[in-house]
Amino acid sequence: MSDHYFSASPSSPSESKRLSVTLGGQAAEVLVAGGVFSGSGVDRGTAVLLKHLPDPPATGDLLDIGCGWGTISLDAALRSRDLRVWGVDVNERALSLTRQNADLLGLNNVTACFADQVPTDLSFAEIRSNPPIRVGKKVLHELMLTWLPRLSVGGSAFLVVAKKLGAESFERWLAESFTDGFQVSRFARDKGFHVIRVLRTA
Repeated sequence: MSDHYFSASPSSPSESKRLSVTLGGQAAEVLVAGGVFSGSGVDRGTAVLLKHLPDPPATGDLLDIGCGWGTISLDAALRSRDLRVWGVDVNERALSLTRQNADLLGLNNVTACFADQVPTDLSFAEIRSNPPIRVGKKVLHELMLTWLPRLSVGGSAFLVVAKKLGAESFERWLAESFTDGFQVSRFARDKGFHVIRVLRTA
């Protein structure tokens, strides 16, 4: 069976290659590889998310759900050097690439790890994610139910989803599932993608 980006241990060739991208408003050299999400560069959805995001918090903890080779994590860490960024993924190769890329960029504020390695008492000033829609609704919903309640009061989650992959129904599910103490809204729409904001109000 072929690899998916949510395979824990991809069997496809792990040879990495260098890629020139723009992260944190600056040119950056990173490593990418097959067997991880968007292993050839910055995918369109993540590019839309980064384009519309506000500046990350100056301090505190930020979570990137499904970090891949680190696009969202690295961008936030470059913009806020005193921010602690947590990139989580089920894919061992993705986590390794995120760590290597943080080292290449001189970042010591990025931790790439499995979900169960994140301290259970940690709350997040912000969550940023291009969530793994293709894992299916059950797993996707479990991810949201696990992580969104760990937002600090006043913190927001920004989630980018393609309209053709169910952005509108996902937004409705979020609004129905996160009622007391949360506000769900469409933050931006661009190039067939929706950026959904989940704000924790209480």
